[in-house]
Amino acid sequence: MRRTRKCEVEIKLRQDFDNLNKVLTKNGVTVNKLKSSTQQIRKKDSQWSFLYIGASVILLFTALCACNIFDNLIISLIGIRCLIPNNYFVWEATRPISDCGFCLNVTAPIILHNASREEFAPYAYTSKPIIIRKAFLHWPAYELFNFYFFKELYESIDDSIQSVDEECQFLHFKSNFISLKDVFDMTKDRINNKPGQNSWYVGWGNCHSQVLKEMRKHYPKPHFLPDDCEIPSKEYVFMGYDAGATMHLDFINRLMWQAQLKGSKTWNLLPSNECEQFCSPVTFKVYPGDAVLVDTRVWYHGTTITPGEFSLSIQSEYG
Repeated sequence: MRRTRKCEVEIKLRQDFDNLNKVLTKNGVTVNKLKSSTQQIRKKDSQWSFLYIGASVILLFTALCACNIFDNLIISLIGIRCLIPNNYFVWEATRPISDCGFCLNVTAPIILHNASREEFAPYAYTSKPIIIRKAFLHWPAYELFNFYFFKELYESIDDSIQSVDEECQFLHFKSNFISLKDVFDMTKDRINNKPGQNSWYVGWGNCHSQVLKEMRKHYPKPHFLPDDCEIPSKEYVFMGYDAGATMHLDFINRLMWQAQLKGSKTWNLLPSNECEQFCSPVTFKVYPGDAVLVDTRVWYHGTTITPGEFSLSIQSEYG
């Protein structure tokens, strides 16, 4: 009961902070602007000192989250993770301003059909959204990967579930999960999204070498990627129903590819705030076996799953 109450409180606070983050970033508020404003208030009139103190607390809180100090403190004291996961406010406030070249005249993705490396080469590093239809139908993972494959894999390897929390990244999106263990502990009815059950969609990064080795037994490096491109020793898994991933940017080092292996999924792309007057939103749908390539470092992106379908995809980077 105590854990459930903590989860409810965390979810409510997380939603409040997410809403505050959207309002601040929408209006161009950054950490530096907050700092500058509070300094001016302090100089102007000492009776406003309480505002300075409040703003300073916000800045300190943000800095602590950025350094993972607050995260560790919260876990130690009450057993839940940081209230602002993944430091989105810090990332948004410090991201480079885009020149908008990535989205000019883009109204739809480039669509290729099971493209070869040579056919894909002209588009490989353009940051334009790309779909390669039926690119992964030949992968064993296309048939094999499902919820139970990953549940059995992680539960069979010591410390692999714990490694997601400690070394990698767990993304609960709108689901009420705290960790990957919560996902694998679901009831059968909730796993299958039965009527009356809370819908769910999650993602996580895999940095565990043994898990990654077992996963990669069932799929090769995508055949269309440049021969000399680098692939990191980390891949993501996304699975679930309905709402999918909330609108966000990825703070990663390279371009992204994603393999849609189960279900169909709609992608919604938005240009960054500074590009809204020059660029248009982009929406498209992908199906099982399709490859998706989006520069998620510059395109805000969110996804929704076709109602009644279970979606599963794996994702990595290249560059």
